[in-house]
Amino acid sequence: MPTFPIPPLIFNLWYNNPATQRKKRDENMKFTDYALQPYLQKALADLKFTQPTPIQERIIPLLLKGESVIGQSQTGSGKSHSFLLPLINKIDPSRQELQLVITVPSRELAEQLTAVAAQLITFSDTEILLEKCIGGTDKKRQVAKLTQTQPHIVIGTPGRIFDLMQENALFVQTVQMMVVDEADMTFDLGFLETVDEIASRMPENLQMSVFSATIPDKIRPFLKKYLGNPKVIQIENTQLVSPTIKNQLLVTKAQNPMDVLRQLLVMGHPYLVLIFVNTKQKADEVTKDLRNHNFKVATIHGDIPSRERRRVMKQIQQMDYQFVVATDLAARGIDIEGVSHVINLEIPGELEFFIHRVGRTGRNGLEGTAITFYTPDQEQAIQTLEGKGISFETVELKNGELVESYDRSRREKRKNTQSKDLDPRLKGMIKKAKKKVKPGYKKKLGQEIRQKQRRQNRTKNK
Repeated sequence: MPTFPIPPLIFNLWYNNPATQRKKRDENMKFTDYALQPYLQKALADLKFTQPTPIQERIIPLLLKGESVIGQSQTGSGKSHSFLLPLINKIDPSRQELQLVITVPSRELAEQLTAVAAQLITFSDTEILLEKCIGGTDKKRQVAKLTQTQPHIVIGTPGRIFDLMQENALFVQTVQMMVVDEADMTFDLGFLETVDEIASRMPENLQMSVFSATIPDKIRPFLKKYLGNPKVIQIENTQLVSPTIKNQLLVTKAQNPMDVLRQLLVMGHPYLVLIFVNTKQKADEVTKDLRNHNFKVATIHGDIPSRERRRVMKQIQQMDYQFVVATDLAARGIDIEGVSHVINLEIPGELEFFIHRVGRTGRNGLEGTAITFYTPDQEQAIQTLEGKGISFETVELKNGELVESYDRSRREKRKNTQSKDLDPRLKGMIKKAKKKVKPGYKKKLGQEIRQKQRRQNRTKNK
C-alpha cells in the first residue's frame, strides 16, 4: 500500500482498482476460503497446506464452477492439486459409476498422481473408489475387478484406459469430468490420438481440463474439439531455476567427461545424485562405466520394464542407491525426494527439459546443486538457455575441487574493448595493414602500429 501524502482521489482509484483488489485477495487467500468438502480440508491440514499457489488460486474456483480450463505452468507449481481438489470435491460416492478420468503420458506420472489422489480421499466418510490403470500390470485381474465394481476415479495411461474400454470393463459413458495432464508430453509420445478415442465416447457436456507446460500448435485441434470456449490460465515462469539451486556450468575442454563425472561423484558427500543424459543408449553406457568403477548406480529410462522400474524406484526411495542415471522421461515423470545434485552430462535439446531436470533438486526450500557439462563448441546451446533467463556460474575441476573458471565471453569482450579503445588513426592503419601491400612496407607499418598501441596503453594506465 502506498504511503501518504497522496491525493485522496488518486489513492481511492488505486485502492479500488480491480488489479489491486485481486492482488489483496491473492495474498490473503487460504484453502479454507474454498467451498471444499470437510474431508478434503482435513487432507490439506494433514499436508500442512494453508495457502494456494498461484495456479491453484486461479484454477480451483473455475473447476468448482464447472468451467473447462487450459492451464499452463512450470513444474513444481502445485498443478496436480489445482485440479484434483475441485474435481474430487464434485465426486458423488453414492453413485457407483465412473465420474472422473485423468490421463497421463507415463506410468511414473500415473503412480505419483494416484498417490496424491489417494491421500486426498483418505478422510472421506464414504469410500471413494480410485483405480490406477497402467501397462505392465495384470490386465486380466483388473478386468475381473472392474467387471464387478466401477471406480469413481480412474488415473492412468491412455493405452491401458482404452484397452479396458474395449474389453467392456471400463464404462466412460457416465463420466462428467476429464483431465489430460502433461498434454505436450502426451502428444510427443504419440498418445493424443488415443486420448481423442477415449474422450469421444464420453458425454457431450463433459467438463474437460488440459494441463501442459507448453501448448504446441499441433494439439490445438484437439483443444478446439473438446473444450469449446475454455478459460486459459497461464502462470508465467517468474524464476525458471529456484534461487536455492547453485546452477553451475562445468568446463570440460580436453578432459574425458566420464573421468570428470567419477571425480564429482566422490566430492562433497552428495546425498542423492541424478545424472541426466539424452538417450537410452547413453544411459546404459554411463551406467556400465560407473558400475565398472564400483559405483552402485540405478538406471531409469523407457526400455526398463515396468516391474523393474517400480522396483528400482522403491529402492531409490529407500536410499539403496546414491546415484541414478536417467533420461528425460525421469525429469518429467519421476519425483524423487532428497536429490542433492543434478548433473547434466549432456545438454538437453529443449529448454523445457533443462528446467525439469534442474528442478529435481532444490525443492521445498532446500539447497541443491545443478552441474551442466560444457565444452566451447556448445556455446550456442548455453547462450539460448541464458537468453531465456537462466544464469550460470562457470566452474572447472582443479585438484579435486570445483573452482571459478574463466569468463566464457572474455574473447568477445576483449575484442570489443580493443576496437573501442583504438583511436581512428590507428584503426585506419590496422585496416591498411590488412590489405595487400609490399612486404617491407607492411613490416614497417606493423612496427608503427605496435609502437602506437604501446604508447596508447601506457597513457591509459597512468
